[in-house]
Amino acid sequence: MPSDSTLRIVWIYPDLLSTYGDQGNALVLEQRARRRGIEAEVVHVRSADPVPETGDIYLIGGGEDRPQILAAERLRRDGGLHRAIARGAAMLAVCAGYQIMGSTFGGEEGQPVDGIGLLDISSSRGPARAVGELVAEVDSALNLPTLTGFENHMGVTHLGPGVKPLSQVVTGVGNGNGFEGCYAGHVVGTYLHGPALARNPALADLLLSWSAGDLPPLDDRWYEALRTERLSAVLPR
Repeated sequence: MPSDSTLRIVWIYPDLLSTYGDQGNALVLEQRARRRGIEAEVVHVRSADPVPETGDIYLIGGGEDRPQILAAERLRRDGGLHRAIARGAAMLAVCAGYQIMGSTFGGEEGQPVDGIGLLDISSSRGPARAVGELVAEVDSALNLPTLTGFENHMGVTHLGPGVKPLSQVVTGVGNGNGFEGCYAGHVVGTYLHGPALARNPALADLLLSWSAGDLPPLDDRWYEALRTERLSAVLPR
């Protein structure tokens, strides 16, 4: 558990990167923590504010090209996120936020733009936009069920030796090389929207466990029925 008994969930730059309902990831973490009796708070950090170093879980979402570039510039100058991750905090970075975590990503005209180097990845523009449902089987080391969500991006993300693929694509595009997302330590990057944690509560619980320790299970039977129905609709027959 966090030392002050309150789990701090830090939502980074909602004024720049908050498309496709990604802010819902913060709400899911907060509610799943509280259902277990864990006090939690969501801290919104706008782009003009410093990123606090004392958070437990950090979240960043998707956005358009120009806000993505601005976010990368400000995170590089700030340095607070790097220090928090070095301290052991967990993070989920989605779509544009995922690309920012790497060394470079594609700018407004496809030119390389510096990322912040938290993950050993690089991204560039692909030949066509990837839009639609995304289904992927997770690395067995993480012990998670199949991930689902939707993607809307033109990125191709190349993984270096410092990260592992988060999952293998069943339906959709993901990184563009047969894999979707990546992870290293307690940092997870993904192209999944939905928001990702509402559609994949086990992934939310993994992030929570990295900060709060072992978690008692929740009764998610209603969700699992919905999840099974959704998967049957999008998986290849």
